[in-house]
Amino acid sequence: MAEAFEAAVEDGLHLSKRVYFGKDRAVAPPKPPTAMERAAGYSYLPKSPMLYAVITNPAIVDNPDMPSYQPHVHGSCDPPALIPLQMNGVSLEVDCFLDTAFVTLSGTWRVHCVMGSRSCDCRIAVPMGEQGSILGVEVEVPRKSYCTQLVAMDSEKGTEKVAKIEDGGFLKSRIYTLTIPQASFLISFLFILSSLFFGVLWSHIFHLIVKYCKISFQIDGGTNISVKLRWSQKLLYHDGEFTLNIPFSFPEYVTPAAKKISKREKIQLNVSVGPGTEVMCKTTTHPLKERLRQAGKLGFLYDSEVLSWSSSDFVFTYTVSSSHTFGGVLLNPPLVHDVDRRDMFCCYLFPGKQQSVKVFRREVVFVVDISGSMKGKPLEDTKNALSAALAKLDPKDLFNVIAFNGETFLFSSSLEPATAKVIEKVTQWINMNFVAGGGTNILLPLNQAIKMLSDSCNSIPIVLLITDGAVEDERHICDTMKSLLTSHKNVCPRIYTLGIGTFCNHYFLRMLANIGRGHHDVASDVDSIEVRIRGLFARASSIFLANIAFENLDQLNDLEVFLLASFPYSILLNMKVLSLSLALAMLYNGTFPETLKINGVLADMSNFPIDLKVEEAKEIPIGKIVAKHQIELLTAEAWHSENEELKEKIAKMSVQHAIVSEYTNMVLLETHVKQVSSKVDKKSKTEDSKPQKILTLHNLGLGFGNLSATVENTPPGSGDVKHPDAAEVFVKAASDCCGRLCNHCCCMCCIQACSRVNDQCAIVLTQLCGALACLGCYACCAGQDG
Repeated sequence: MAEAFEAAVEDGLHLSKRVYFGKDRAVAPPKPPTAMERAAGYSYLPKSPMLYAVITNPAIVDNPDMPSYQPHVHGSCDPPALIPLQMNGVSLEVDCFLDTAFVTLSGTWRVHCVMGSRSCDCRIAVPMGEQGSILGVEVEVPRKSYCTQLVAMDSEKGTEKVAKIEDGGFLKSRIYTLTIPQASFLISFLFILSSLFFGVLWSHIFHLIVKYCKISFQIDGGTNISVKLRWSQKLLYHDGEFTLNIPFSFPEYVTPAAKKISKREKIQLNVSVGPGTEVMCKTTTHPLKERLRQAGKLGFLYDSEVLSWSSSDFVFTYTVSSSHTFGGVLLNPPLVHDVDRRDMFCCYLFPGKQQSVKVFRREVVFVVDISGSMKGKPLEDTKNALSAALAKLDPKDLFNVIAFNGETFLFSSSLEPATAKVIEKVTQWINMNFVAGGGTNILLPLNQAIKMLSDSCNSIPIVLLITDGAVEDERHICDTMKSLLTSHKNVCPRIYTLGIGTFCNHYFLRMLANIGRGHHDVASDVDSIEVRIRGLFARASSIFLANIAFENLDQLNDLEVFLLASFPYSILLNMKVLSLSLALAMLYNGTFPETLKINGVLADMSNFPIDLKVEEAKEIPIGKIVAKHQIELLTAEAWHSENEELKEKIAKMSVQHAIVSEYTNMVLLETHVKQVSSKVDKKSKTEDSKPQKILTLHNLGLGFGNLSATVENTPPGSGDVKHPDAAEVFVKAASDCCGRLCNHCCCMCCIQACSRVNDQCAIVLTQLCGALACLGCYACCAGQDG
């Protein structure tokens, strides 16, 4: 997918050379990257939100304002080329709460590369930051607007499905793409028919008729497109600093060629970390001007005319001033439309500077999948990350490595000290024994790892499981681990899981991590394996506070815990869900105390009592912050328990918070905008019609694994289902729905399609069909006379 996207953009940039901007060299279009830059690793994947013109017919590429003589181009672009559109303005608004950033980007693009008399589809690409989640897309064009919306799967039966994933799905784990608008099947059908049977001239006539009747779902050349994109992402935390990193690096070729076009760039940033906390700005990549400073809050603004758009990502770092561990408690009442009517509180702790944090001694067992699907880059990157993790262990730490496919391979029968000599020995063992092949058996190596850690004391025993496959007995594995860990006499091992690709069941791995009081991470792309393994190991091996107990929550009932995860230091709780970094949130009923008393154990085995001040913070949307993690945890529980009521609850929460889930689909809505004149002020205003659902996009969830792909040892990132091209879709639709067109021209499908056509369009189509019939009769008579 990513490679095909880059190839399409490269083709589009070459095709954009046809666009003529005049004789003045000062307004010449920016040049695409040179071959030398490409050889140095230049990528055409978007590093900022972008819009592209989808070009299937290269002959329509031209300047809509200044038509020029262009040599005729035969054939079509298959697959379509993508020409990056020029951007006329961009505005970025970011709200940071605790460990989460909510981003809204508004921009205006222009279809500068298509003739004014022709039209094309446009594709949106939205790269997002750490753990990015798309919240919504809104598009405005003349006479129409489009927006995305999540709906429960049961409520959108019968809606048209897209044929290609690029029409609405993830290009990579953090790059969402959406094609707007999608052409009507009826119009595409008639257009293809006119081209096949009556030649190019009639296809052009049909295009003009469709455009005149305003039934085209495509965007004309020269049109300005206003787009609003919303997504959420996580802040990174390291050594006392929070880092916000938003993709905001625009390539040179999206800068408008004309000098007179105003280019305004705006960034608005708000930071809120809770009442009574001092926040200090450290670094920023863009010249922000401070406009708000209060206890726990910062506000910045950057608004300027620019010659060229931002060429670097927007990075902002800040600290919460403290050299020691401290925290607080925030209360939120339920909102009017909340699915759960319980109150919510958020308890957060900051560990302070890294120098003041002492972590627990580590006992780690790495359980690594070496089945046939891991062959090549996945296994090589896993080996590199594993070697880096082993190098960070202290000599007093203990470890072992278990490789598994259909069998298990142990480096040692017991835990080994992480001395330099042993590390060198295990590195050689990994290079010899990590050979991809065979099937996948997860239960046996997990049992062996748990038994090795059964005698742990004065340390945090950790199992780090890495796999890319699904297995048949996943629910049985969860039940077995739950029984095994519950009966554990000493310190229970913590299970951390990493799922590679989309063929493994990430909700099984998440459930396994919940049972083992650990954490689950996802490496959706093969290129991210090494980074995700290192991050997961840093989280697992940096525990500084364990066994937290809340001492004065006796007045609360119906407790339900949900966790936020940001920085690598972890807090382990002896509660229902027992893994925490930065903050946890609880749903509850009852009266909350004025001060929350907690107690824990530090790495030197001393007690750590702390009193947290409780404050109401209505300006911090706790429910919105924890919604994504809450939905993921509940989905894992719903998968394990197969509870239908829980699935319905997840779907409602997903719709309420616009968070993607496994039980909702994203749909594309279209609204027609009518121009209405006002007799009072003699000015025009717009009136929106009722939105209509035109497409159901591909489900954006991770899915529940692919057992057949695992059995066949299909490598992650490959072997995806091949989506049919337009011709295949047309043939299948004609075959399944109408049989042979000549004998079934009045089938129910055609009747339903024609019933949606307005009167004006129906008259024109009737006249067109009559004219075509006359031409056919004339051609037949002329043939007989000849």
